[in-house]
Amino acid sequence: MVNQEIIQYMESLLPKKEEAIVAMEQYAREHGVPIMDALSIETMLHILKLIQPKRILEIGTAIGYSAIRMAKALPNAKIVTIERDEERYKQALGYVAQTNTDGQMTLLFGDALDMSDEVKKHAPFDVLFIDAAKGQYRRFFELYEPLLSEQGIIITDNVLFKGLVATNEPIEQKRMRQLVKKIQAYNEWLMAHPHYETIIIPIGDGMAISRKRGE
Repeated sequence: MVNQEIIQYMESLLPKKEEAIVAMEQYAREHGVPIMDALSIETMLHILKLIQPKRILEIGTAIGYSAIRMAKALPNAKIVTIERDEERYKQALGYVAQTNTDGQMTLLFGDALDMSDEVKKHAPFDVLFIDAAKGQYRRFFELYEPLLSEQGIIITDNVLFKGLVATNEPIEQKRMRQLVKKIQAYNEWLMAHPHYETIIIPIGDGMAISRKRGE
């Protein structure tokens, strides 16, 4: 993982963000809402600008931060995003309205594992972004990967999980230990996937980029 001094230096070079985005970041810090860190979101947005997707499916809206950032960076893209926490879903609706991105956004309330029929109505997608319950990453991938376009890519956030996937130190808390094992298993499965090639970028909490293998 990149050391803290380099992270701070890189963050100091980032362009200034609009007030609404800064306010969302502050709210997330104060209320413990998990949103992408500055370097991770900028890295993802840069990749998305290169491929110029028309439709994006996001699993895990939270308060709408990453969906709004994607909408702002890609004004021609349509984004479908799913959130199962009702309070955060309602907050996301408010932030989407405040940032005038509602014309690009379809927010769905519910558990992503139960919503494939609804999501199919909006397919195909050029990008699948997985940023929800870490223990369900593989199920999200397998459920929604068939809805991708021919050149579609899959981005999975938090695949290094605070570096715990690589530590040799014992993890005392049972639930944490089980979650780390699930993420490790997902990473190994993803890297060995017969139909996708993947690179893991060690920035933020780790981001996996998967694209379909050529013939």
